[in-house]
Amino acid sequence: MGKKVLVIGAGGREHALVWKLAQSPLIEKIYAAPGNPGIGELAELVNVGADDVEGLLSFAKREAIDLTVVGPEIPLLAGVVDSFAKAGLSIFGPTAAAAQIEASKAFAKKLMRQCNIPTAEFKVFSQIEPAREYARTFTEKGRPVVIKADGLAAGKGVVIAVNTKEAEDVLESMLLRDAFGDAGRTVVVEECLQGEEVSFFVVCNGNDYLPIMSAQDHKRAFDGDQGPNTGGMGAYVNPPVFTDELQQKVEKEIIAPVIKAMKREGIPFCGVLYAGLMITDAGPKVLEFNARFGDPETQVLMPMLESDLFPVLEAAAKGESFAGVKMEIKKGACLGVVLAAGGYPGAFAKGMVISGLESLDRDTLIFHAGTKINEGNLVTSGGRVLAVVCCGSDFKAAALKVYQQIGRVNFENMHYRRDVGERVWKKSAAAGKRRADYGF
Repeated sequence: MGKKVLVIGAGGREHALVWKLAQSPLIEKIYAAPGNPGIGELAELVNVGADDVEGLLSFAKREAIDLTVVGPEIPLLAGVVDSFAKAGLSIFGPTAAAAQIEASKAFAKKLMRQCNIPTAEFKVFSQIEPAREYARTFTEKGRPVVIKADGLAAGKGVVIAVNTKEAEDVLESMLLRDAFGDAGRTVVVEECLQGEEVSFFVVCNGNDYLPIMSAQDHKRAFDGDQGPNTGGMGAYVNPPVFTDELQQKVEKEIIAPVIKAMKREGIPFCGVLYAGLMITDAGPKVLEFNARFGDPETQVLMPMLESDLFPVLEAAAKGESFAGVKMEIKKGACLGVVLAAGGYPGAFAKGMVISGLESLDRDTLIFHAGTKINEGNLVTSGGRVLAVVCCGSDFKAAALKVYQQIGRVNFENMHYRRDVGERVWKKSAAAGKRRADYGF
């Protein structure tokens, strides 16, 4: 008999993981808790919340699940991996202690300092006065400063202050007015790095790792990287700035040392390690580490995997060697654009009927994030609604295809960025290419 797999989560990242796992000849049945309508076309949906550790454990025991795959960070921090492991169940993801590398920026920065991993100059504070004083060492020289809440703050806990007043206002909101509750009672104050951001993903088994790919996300809501930060408005794989030489440097100076350090600390890391990097003039530096697949990066990573994902995740979950496990990457390019509700990431309406999906080309991928079924109609139910993803022989082909397909999809007040991947065509300017050459 084939394997039974449970995927925890309900977003576009989990839809992409289910889509890829569904291609494995080793898997007989996939469940998703709680899933979404898109995931429901590939897996059986389970009415258990992603943060309901006891409910998830009870279901996995009852159904004799062979491997559970954790998508979002919240269940990791709630100890879902610890609970499953204690019950003798195989689960892909780090323990709550190992997930501190994402959950506590102070923990991650101190670990990087111990390992001489390149990162921004920083200090950690829980008192307002020394934090103000340190921030002024940047702002009084006309340099911006980055202030980070130590814990998770729904993507809103990192602020770039461009002057002394802004820095002091942010510090006061976190340390004196509890703007982020417990998450902001300790802060990291650091220099603002300049360069190009890249995400790099590896799968770890506690001792070793397998590299997957790099990707670039688009965080700002509007074209030209304007507007507020979001959960991500689109992504593409293998940005030109992240060369093979640079990847080797990152693996040697960042990935390998941090995996060794985690093991040395007695909290070996099993799961996906996602390094958020800034490619500076002085080389790659770590902005942050995450303890799970990224969103929307996963939606463009999965279509580029040629080999079966299941054996990789199973080996990592069991702490087994990666010897003989394949991670084959397709040639070409992949790009995805998020279709969001108007107003996102601020207030937005729900319940808008989604149309046009049936008219998309068969090789276009749609990953659901904020959707539900209402009276037989597919409707919006979140800020980020869908991701439209296409692969192509090169970036131009993938980008042109995505934007052509988006023209067929509609829901009231639909919003999306029209410049996802623009960094690539800007780098092509020397070859005489312009944005207009891509047809949008």
